[in-house]
Amino acid sequence: GKLIFTMATLALANAFSPASQGPQTESATAARRDFLKTTAASTAAAVLLSTPTVASAAVDVPEQVTAYDFPQDWGLTFKYEQDASKVRDHMFLATTLGKGADRMEDFGKNMKKEMVDFVSYYRRFPKIAGKPSFSTLYTSINVLAGHYTSYGYKYPLPEKRRKRLYQEYAEISKSLKRGR
Repeated sequence: GKLIFTMATLALANAFSPASQGPQTESATAARRDFLKTTAASTAAAVLLSTPTVASAAVDVPEQVTAYDFPQDWGLTFKYEQDASKVRDHMFLATTLGKGADRMEDFGKNMKKEMVDFVSYYRRFPKIAGKPSFSTLYTSINVLAGHYTSYGYKYPLPEKRRKRLYQEYAEISKSLKRGR
């Protein structure tokens, strides 16, 4: 990036330097204009190509539900892959719950406890805390726990927050499948 900027700056300086002290000809002006167009285009292309793209694949946002099977498997097994997958699945369901869902408050309280237990336990292990699945799950946990803290357990997540969480859940699943 710095090299391209430096080259473009030098090229620009050369294009405007009075190299020939004589009167400018039309062909010199045209050549300079063409050079500037080419330099600008190649610099723009290099910048665009070197910019990392954000993984913003279109994610399906499921309809909210009020009837569902209340999970019976709350809590940790202390095996990272299993726990991360379970917490993610429970969070996915929590994100799907709509206003007036059966046992929504019970679900939210169990969910928050499971999330807090998960983070409290696994963040102590550098090998796990460094995994992409953990950091993305940690981010999702903060979003969902923050929603519970601000709005309580009875209010469903707003659409914008749901969409972001579903994108993160997809990323977590991919990372877990790769063992990362």
